[in-house]
Amino acid sequence: MYPRMLAALALLALPYVSFAQKKEYVQLQRDIATLQDQMRTLQRTFDEKMTALTVLVQQTLESANGANKALAVVEARVNDRLAEQEKKLTLPTASVGEKVDRMSTEFQQVRENLSDVLSRLGKLEQRMVDLSNEFRTLGQPAPPPPGSGPAAFGAAPPLSAEQLYENARRDTMGGKSDLALQQFADYLRFYGSTENAPNAQYWIGQIYYDKGDFEAALKNFDLLLDNYPDSRKVADALYMKGQSLLKLNRRADAARAFRELYTSYPKHELATKGCSELKRMGYASCGVAAPKRRD
Repeated sequence: MYPRMLAALALLALPYVSFAQKKEYVQLQRDIATLQDQMRTLQRTFDEKMTALTVLVQQTLESANGANKALAVVEARVNDRLAEQEKKLTLPTASVGEKVDRMSTEFQQVRENLSDVLSRLGKLEQRMVDLSNEFRTLGQPAPPPPGSGPAAFGAAPPLSAEQLYENARRDTMGGKSDLALQQFADYLRFYGSTENAPNAQYWIGQIYYDKGDFEAALKNFDLLLDNYPDSRKVADALYMKGQSLLKLNRRADAARAFRELYTSYPKHELATKGCSELKRMGYASCGVAAPKRRD
């Protein structure tokens, strides 16, 4: 009996179960439809966002391209202005350089012409001295034959001034000091008023100094200082005079010579050497005025 009752109840409850399942199915379909709507909405929103983003990126690229073009234009203008300024600066600079080069060339030509003129004047002076000596010796008696005695004071010069001086210089450099001394002495005897006379006097003193005859060297340096006070060799003579006095152990007189050199010719290269000698001798200052020469 009970099984029949259970079966009857199951048959009665079956419609309700089917209805509940159907309801759940319908609800599930509704949820799926809602989810599909949401997905379509999300897809639409995403598409809209991507479109906007694409447009923004495109605009950004266009702006960047425009900025690059503007920068290229500015750069081109700057380069043009720089090139224009460079032209404006280069042309005057090149013109000035050309003028300087031209002036330098012209100045060099002037110097060469001046040197040529001075050389000609020197030769003319020597020729005049030669002629003067020749005229001076015209009224003199004939010199005695060789071996009969010393030559007369007014005898004619053995060589021209230029040749005699060059021979003496060459013999000095060649170590023929005695022969050079004689030639320099002859030069001073016959051409004592020419341009190279102070040089000849200086070389006589230098040769004696190199030979160790410091008294003779001192005497000849003093002759240069006394006879040619305006010569360019005065500074050299003062320095070598000081050195000769040092060799003769006359330190106070040597100091006076070096001080006179330093105070009279402060820009001469030998003034620095003279000052060094004074400091080596124990003097603290080089600029003390030198007294008058007494030796």
